[in-house]
Amino acid sequence: MGDDRCDLLCLDLPKAERLRAARLDVEDAEDAAAGAKALSDPTRITLAHALREGELCVCDLAWVAERSENLVSHHVRALRAAGLVRSRRDGKMVMYSLTDRGRALLASVLGRTVRAPA
Repeated sequence: MGDDRCDLLCLDLPKAERLRAARLDVEDAEDAAAGAKALSDPTRITLAHALREGELCVCDLAWVAERSENLVSHHVRALRAAGLVRSRRDGKMVMYSLTDRGRALLASVLGRTVRAPA
């Protein structure tokens, strides 16, 4: 077998039908893919990892990630659009934190539970 296909038709119809009936709907699959895509960038993972401690502003995140504030702002927007980060305004500052979904997906990507540092 030189490729990734079966050499003969071997469909387990009962199992295949059960799985087909239980598969993700298109919206759920697209939503999950968007979350995974949002963490597919090393800078975004770094920012999400920093946010495990709690709220941080773009200035703090830029300092931690050693990236420009403009770049960090761009990446945080992508994380927020994917539902992994939330924001709130505090006077002239915007504070960012991980959502429960962001924390769970980050832990999954990193392969371990992500906790705030002691």
